[in-house]
Amino acid sequence: MIADVLTDTKARMSRALEAAKDDFSNVRTGRANPQLFQKILVSYYGTPTPLGQLASLHNQDARTLLVTPYDKGALRDIEQAIRDAPNLGANVGNDGTVIRATLPELTAERRKEFVKIVRGKAEDAKVSVRNIRRKAKDELDALKSEVGDDEVARGEKELEQITKAHVDGIDDALKRKESELLEI
Repeated sequence: MIADVLTDTKARMSRALEAAKDDFSNVRTGRANPQLFQKILVSYYGTPTPLGQLASLHNQDARTLLVTPYDKGALRDIEQAIRDAPNLGANVGNDGTVIRATLPELTAERRKEFVKIVRGKAEDAKVSVRNIRRKAKDELDALKSEVGDDEVARGEKELEQITKAHVDGIDDALKRKESELLEI
């Protein structure tokens, strides 16, 4: 029973870590990355739809991304969604078939803002991991009457090791993203 709780907890914490890494990848660095545009929501026939489902995304050069819509009728909606996307500041233009989104150069001030955003996302991920730990600890405490205090204590010790490993993983991903953002 304790092993089941710990296995479930480890899987949930791993998902939280992957979600944090995914959030980090959506914060832009000095390069145009198709990943930045994947989750932009476009109003497609009244339904918010991720851009990655409506168009193919390709790098033209380091700062320019080509967006080729699968449905040419959605061109204007996609262009507007990219223009309105927060934290991108992309200059957008289309030639009737493809959209070119050019990202501006990052200033030192803007890089520091992105570092703050990434740190906030990392803290949110740590809070998520701690919430998962709290729930698992409550589940372990509920098992005390069935398996005994010693077994629960061992389970809690292992739970702390799992939690520490995932928090360290978030910190490592944060350090990598910070160095990527501050790289000129």
